[in-house]
Amino acid sequence: MTQSDGFGFGTQIRKSPYFDATVRWGAKGFSVYNHMYIPRDFGDPEQNFWNLVNEAILCDVAVERQVEITGPDAAKFVQLLTPRDLSKMAVGQCKYILITNADGGILNDPILLRLAENHYWISLADSDILFWAQGVAVHSGMDVSICEPDVSPLQLQGPNSGLIMQELFGEDIMDLKYYWLREVDLDGIPLIVSRTGWSSELGYELYLRDGSQGDQLWERIMAAGMKHGLKPGHTSSIRRIEGGMLSYHADADIHTNPYELGFDRLVNLDMEADFIGKAALRRIKEEGPKRRQIGLVIDCDPLTGPNTTFWQINFGRDAIGKVTSAVYSPRLKKNIALAMVDAECANIGAEVEVVTKSGPTPATIVERPFYDPKKKIAAA
Repeated sequence: MTQSDGFGFGTQIRKSPYFDATVRWGAKGFSVYNHMYIPRDFGDPEQNFWNLVNEAILCDVAVERQVEITGPDAAKFVQLLTPRDLSKMAVGQCKYILITNADGGILNDPILLRLAENHYWISLADSDILFWAQGVAVHSGMDVSICEPDVSPLQLQGPNSGLIMQELFGEDIMDLKYYWLREVDLDGIPLIVSRTGWSSELGYELYLRDGSQGDQLWERIMAAGMKHGLKPGHTSSIRRIEGGMLSYHADADIHTNPYELGFDRLVNLDMEADFIGKAALRRIKEEGPKRRQIGLVIDCDPLTGPNTTFWQINFGRDAIGKVTSAVYSPRLKKNIALAMVDAECANIGAEVEVVTKSGPTPATIVERPFYDPKKKIAAA
C-alpha cells in the first residue's frame, strides 16, 4: 500500500506532481480545486498562519492550472477575455486580471503571465476557463492555439522566502520585481519563477514545466529552506482574508461584477480594444452596482474555523446580504469577514447582525483589507 492510497475518488480527480511529497511531509487532508487534489491540512491552521507570517511555507498549488495561449493573435485574443487594459503589458510581466462574460459577470480572477511576444499563461482560480477560452476562440476568427500545458506551480511564501530563493538561485534572483517573472533552471529542472502568490506576504511562485520532476523539486526546496525555518504548508485562509484576497466561488462568482468588488481599476471602458462584457459593464457603471463588498468584524467567541456556508446578514428586520468568507485572526484577535451587502447598506461603522452557525451575533462594517492594506509587505 502506497502513502497516497488513503486518498481517492477515482481517476477523474487528478493528483499533482507533488502529491506524494505532501503526504510524506504531513498533509492530512485535501479538498478539490480545478478537478485536482489540493492539500488543506498540515495540522493546526493557526500554526500554519504563524509559519507563513514569521518564516516561510511551501504550498502545493498545482491546482492553479495554466491556460496557454500562443499564436500571431495571442495578445489581441487575451485582451478580448479581460476588461483590464493590457496594451502596456511587457514580456516578462504578470498582471492580476478578471475574466468576464457578456453580462459582466466574473468567470475567474487569475494571474496573467506574458512569457514572450505571442505566448501567455492564464494561471487560474477554480473554474473551467480552458473550455471558455477554447469556445471563444472558435468564433473569434483569430489565429491562436489554446491548451493546458504540463505546468504545476508551487508557492514559496513568507518573509524568509527571499533568503530561500537566494539559496536556490543565487543573489541575482533578488532583482526580480513584484509581479514579474523569469525563466530559470534549477539543477536541470525547468521553471518559470514569478514574484506573486496568494498570501499577501513576500513570496514567489515556481512553475514546474516537467511534472516528472515534482518530487525532486519539492525536496530540493525543502532542503534549501530548512535553516530558514521553511515548513510544508497550505494556503492560509486567515492571511488571505486579512489581506482582502478573493476566493473564487466564495467571494466572487459568475453573478458578481467588478464594480461590486471595488475593482474599478481592473476595468477600462475607454480603451479602443473590445472585450467580452464591455457593454454590460458600461451599463453597470452608469447605473451603479446594486451590491458592495464590505469588511466585517463579528462580535462573538473566536471562530473555530472558516465558514462553510454563507451566513445571512440582517439590518433591523431586513436581510441585506451574506458573509462570504469568515475566520478568526489570531494576530488581530478578531473574527474578520468579507461580505456582500446591498449597496445602500454598505456604510462603514454600521452595526448589523450576522446569523452564524451558533446563532445571531452583532457585527460592525469596517474597511478592508484588515491588515497591510497597501500590500507593502508583498511588494517589499
